[in-house]
Amino acid sequence: MSIFHPSFTFTPSAAMSDVFDAKAKFFPHEKSSFETTSRDDEPADLNIPDNYVDHILKTTKQLPPITWSNILNEIQWRNFTAIFGLPIIGFIGAYYTSLRVETFIWSVVCHFLSGLGMSAGYHRLWAHRAYNASLPLQYVLACLGAGSVQGSIGWWARAHRAHHRYTDTDLDPYSAHNGFWYSHVGWMLLRPRRKPGVADVSDLRRNPVVKWQHKYYYRLAATFALLIPTLVAHYGWGDAKGGFVYASILRLVVGHHSTFCVNSLAHWLGETPFDDKHTPRDHMITAFLTSGEGYHNFHHQFPMDFRNAIKWYQYDPTKWTIWVLSKLGSASHLKRFPDNEIRKGQLTMQLKKLKEVQDGLIWPADSNDLLVVSWETCMACYNLCLFSDDIFSLPVQNQSAKRPLILIAGFIHDLSGFSEEHPGGAHLIRKFIGKVISTFSTFVC
Repeated sequence: MSIFHPSFTFTPSAAMSDVFDAKAKFFPHEKSSFETTSRDDEPADLNIPDNYVDHILKTTKQLPPITWSNILNEIQWRNFTAIFGLPIIGFIGAYYTSLRVETFIWSVVCHFLSGLGMSAGYHRLWAHRAYNASLPLQYVLACLGAGSVQGSIGWWARAHRAHHRYTDTDLDPYSAHNGFWYSHVGWMLLRPRRKPGVADVSDLRRNPVVKWQHKYYYRLAATFALLIPTLVAHYGWGDAKGGFVYASILRLVVGHHSTFCVNSLAHWLGETPFDDKHTPRDHMITAFLTSGEGYHNFHHQFPMDFRNAIKWYQYDPTKWTIWVLSKLGSASHLKRFPDNEIRKGQLTMQLKKLKEVQDGLIWPADSNDLLVVSWETCMACYNLCLFSDDIFSLPVQNQSAKRPLILIAGFIHDLSGFSEEHPGGAHLIRKFIGKVISTFSTFVC
């Protein structure tokens, strides 16, 4: 989810292309090392002796570590300038520009529309193929997404597919295991030390809308991010300056960090109701901040589902919009994971949590692990126990005369500390101490 389009290379960033694969083009048919889905040097069985991620980490080159002596050369200056420059420009502009009600409403509309281009377009349509969209809808979403200035569809979706395939590993381009701020913005500020994992994007290279947007990305971004928001405010209510400051610049800042929260906050805040193998989590706050992308645990477990939230009351405007578009005929083939599979995931986590509760409780020993004592042995030891000063030095069978023990249904129960708490009164316990409540030829102690 980079701020700027990485030229016409389909690599993690333009800055990395000269290091790893300077000729890695997105559209030509030849595949770069970023795009291949198989490698000649892969082991025949990727489970022996290493898994796929370990194998790739061992066989691919990694850049030298970043130090104070080379940090200026490792900064991705375009991203750095956008991430820190846009807020500065926006806040200075806001200081000298009053916010009109019309401009505020227009800014909210622009934020929602550009966010829809990212969530319904870049994310659910092109990265996950969660539904089919008509050609006009694809062009609309491509333009709205370009207005977010977060890279082209092809670049964004390729990185996101790698994120899902290699979640929380060193092949994940914005792994949460590298820290909250790294997954939020850090991965864009400094050149990554290694390439992200390979991901199949052959469908995107064939898509005419994706190719069109990639070709004209800069023009589309300037038009829908800056020009249109400013012109609408200018010709609509005479506030071109406010349209530029609030509906363009500050709206971009909010939109960027809204998307960034999917990589950071959604992997840190919330619950794991479907799976806890990785960091994604579900939380309502994240959903409100990210146009409904906050139920991230569900999304990572069921990524091709067009919904991010499965309950009707959970905040997911993108889901509702896609559903409405399907009723209007612009969207079709909305993918849903079977309810049975979703419920199995929920049940698995519920059982796991119950097991944790169970393990935290103190349970009596299993009857198979108890010592079996014959009645004759117990009676033979009875008199010996009466004359012992330290009953705990005696075998457990001999302690019955000095401890509040009762034989019930073949089991000897130690009522120490319980007799005074008995609901029926301590006298009911005392009169049965040392007595047999049931008749068995043997009992366990």
